[in-house]
Amino acid sequence: MTLAQRPERQAAPTDASQPRPADHAVVHVRGITKSYLVQRSILEIARHPLSRPRAPVLNGISFDVRRGELFGLLGLNGAGKTTLLKILATLVLPDTGAATIEGRDVVGEAGAVREQLAIVTADERSLHWRLSALENLRLFAGLHRLSRREARARVAEALAAVNLADTGDKMVGAFSSGMRQRLLVARALLPRPRVFLLDEPTRSLDPLSAHDFRRLIRDLLIRERGATVLLATHNAEEAFSYCDRVAVLHRGAIAALGSASGLAARFAREQYRVWTATRDHWALAALVADGVVRRLSAPDAEEGTVTFELDGGDEAAANVLRRLVESGVAVSRFERVPLALSALIAHIAAAHETSAARGGHDA
Repeated sequence: MTLAQRPERQAAPTDASQPRPADHAVVHVRGITKSYLVQRSILEIARHPLSRPRAPVLNGISFDVRRGELFGLLGLNGAGKTTLLKILATLVLPDTGAATIEGRDVVGEAGAVREQLAIVTADERSLHWRLSALENLRLFAGLHRLSRREARARVAEALAAVNLADTGDKMVGAFSSGMRQRLLVARALLPRPRVFLLDEPTRSLDPLSAHDFRRLIRDLLIRERGATVLLATHNAEEAFSYCDRVAVLHRGAIAALGSASGLAARFAREQYRVWTATRDHWALAALVADGVVRRLSAPDAEEGTVTFELDGGDEAAANVLRRLVESGVAVSRFERVPLALSALIAHIAAAHETSAARGGHDA
């Protein structure tokens, strides 16, 4: 569906000469909803030809993103992260609600919005693999209608920014996934946008490449360029370690919103696993009885492991290990287990539903 088919959603154009408030939110989202028609079999269509069932994807999403902020959208696959980014990028129209980028409405002023932002996905196939990195960027510089002189300068600048200047003549098909992801960022830098929308950019990267890419986001886009970044991810550690604030999406709604450190402390209870030659020692039961830890599993007779949850970070973990050793438990290994996103979402969803039942809200 095009904008021409949706005149009722168009906002009145804003005079570009009018000054903008200095303290306005760079990204302003209010009450965004979106649903899609459910795909049906031929038999279902024959039985109910007039039925047009829809599947809700976003249900009243509202939040603001501040200038220079790295804002995380955390959720399982299907939570609505990609749909929300596409709405902000003017690629998909919302059913209801409104959103602005730098004060420009994403529906009524879509052209002006596109001049302010760039979207980066993990889709390496959007690059031309049989062209070099330099040729790829020159092609997209032409699509941005940059002059030959300006394109040459910006392409060189973009390749240098993502540390690909020495490989500009190399065919993209010979690049690693990490190099291609950096080239996608270089491509996004060409029009010099103020807002970046990143849709699971580290999804296909190995841990080391993902770490380097996250540093690139923080150092290049945020610190050097002063850009505002929205990062959609299903990696809880990525969201809580690198983002300033995080919105947790669950079934198309924001289940929790706040500082990354605050949400992590509130919901991301740390899990630990202990390997021991001592089966079901009384000291383990005592830690549970005293409320020091919450046991999540019975001792595994074959592996000799017990998994539990613990609050208090490294200091609390050190205290638990000390008590086990002093009690005669033969500990051979003790390590933190990254909390699965599904478990984190379960914690947050439970708190969100409890709050909703009481008439409150999470922020």
